[in-house]
Amino acid sequence: MAQAAGILERQFKLSQFGTSVRTEVMAGVTTFLVMAYIIAVNPATLTFNGALTTTQVATVTCLVAGVMSIVMGLYANRAVAIAPGLGLNAVVAYTFVGSMGLSFPEAMGIVVTEGLLITVLVLTGVRRYVLEAVPLVLKRAISVGIGLFIFFLGLKNAGLITVITGNDTPVGSSGMVLELTPLNSWPLFVAIAGLAITVALMARGVKTAILWGLLVATAVAFVVPGDITHWPDHPFAGPDFSLVGQFSFGYWTKLGVLTSILAILSFMLADFFDTMGTLIGVGQQAGYLDENGQLPDAEKPLLVDSLSAVAGGAVSASSATTYIESAAGVSVGGRTGLMVVVTGALFLLALPFVALVDAIPTVATAPALIVVGFLMTGVLSEREDVGADGRVRKTGAIQFGDIEEGLPVVVTMMLMPLTMSITNGIGAGFITYVVVKLFRGKASEVHPAVWLVAAAFLLYFLRWSLFDASF
Repeated sequence: MAQAAGILERQFKLSQFGTSVRTEVMAGVTTFLVMAYIIAVNPATLTFNGALTTTQVATVTCLVAGVMSIVMGLYANRAVAIAPGLGLNAVVAYTFVGSMGLSFPEAMGIVVTEGLLITVLVLTGVRRYVLEAVPLVLKRAISVGIGLFIFFLGLKNAGLITVITGNDTPVGSSGMVLELTPLNSWPLFVAIAGLAITVALMARGVKTAILWGLLVATAVAFVVPGDITHWPDHPFAGPDFSLVGQFSFGYWTKLGVLTSILAILSFMLADFFDTMGTLIGVGQQAGYLDENGQLPDAEKPLLVDSLSAVAGGAVSASSATTYIESAAGVSVGGRTGLMVVVTGALFLLALPFVALVDAIPTVATAPALIVVGFLMTGVLSEREDVGADGRVRKTGAIQFGDIEEGLPVVVTMMLMPLTMSITNGIGAGFITYVVVKLFRGKASEVHPAVWLVAAAFLLYFLRWSLFDASF
């Protein structure tokens, strides 16, 4: 026992971080419970068109979360767990597959490419350069836009909103409107019950609120009329690893070079800033940041995160990334990589039971999307300024009354859910930002990299007229 404790001490430097094996194990279990909802929510998102099965996606979700969390713990020794990103999976499903018409292997090929590209950027030190090049307002807007996108999907999956098209619109003319669904069906009751439980528990400070809301909604679905869900025919059939290795780079041929590059770029930006925000947020809570507000040895967790994107695409789980829910484990004392090694091990131990996810209906996972979407909009209420001493300080909200700051944010965050495309939102935001700066006589304030990205997106939006594109 003493020998094992000595090995753990040498590997994770427990005494240096003022923690113990018991504390780290409990923190790891806490983190797993807070993150476990992704085992059900990721399949609910990626199986939207029936091309993939719930068991397949649940399997690779547990696999990549387990393996890459353990890698993060052993290599980077940081209390930051990994799993397929909620929001990034929506980009894959609804933009790459739904809007662009790619197959899932082709969509996962974009994820692998993006992961490899970010890995190169990390190894060459360019990732920090790119992070500094993109203005803060656009970083915030991307996060909020994805949050609203997820929020909308949650409402849609819950059945709370109905899309009305054609001549049946309330105004009696052709078109499309969204309408509140009459609250008179049992599936809606299940979704509302799950959402109510989740919100109530969050209001009481329960860290596992999302998981409990999902489980309660599933239980309710079994007892109400309407055949909303059913017990799987083979609940303990075990994992299905058939998606491992099912990715393709055929998207280059189907989309063309320009659209492929911009799809990779937009996905990279969405992944990019989410990761940095998570590492800084969790790092601050865990005491990792130095006196200048910087994260020492950031290259290690960034490298694991970028390789996790590659791994997520390679097994068709969508891009895996760092999880802000790791803060739950940190809040109960977790400080080292041992915490996420425990979390990863629990994801792997869940593999024999993934077939049970078939019992969780889509309406039961919808509250998780709604709540996570809401949480992602929180960045609207704060901003970061770097003082003369180099310290990063959180100050006031985004100034929506200032067209230079507010308009790019509104364009970015609204176009994502309205066009069901993360790419459209990011591209329009970049273009709006540089145009406003240009007409205000502040073109010199725009980083050359931002000009380049905006120009590329402008070509993308003009592809129909310039290149007679059909995509």
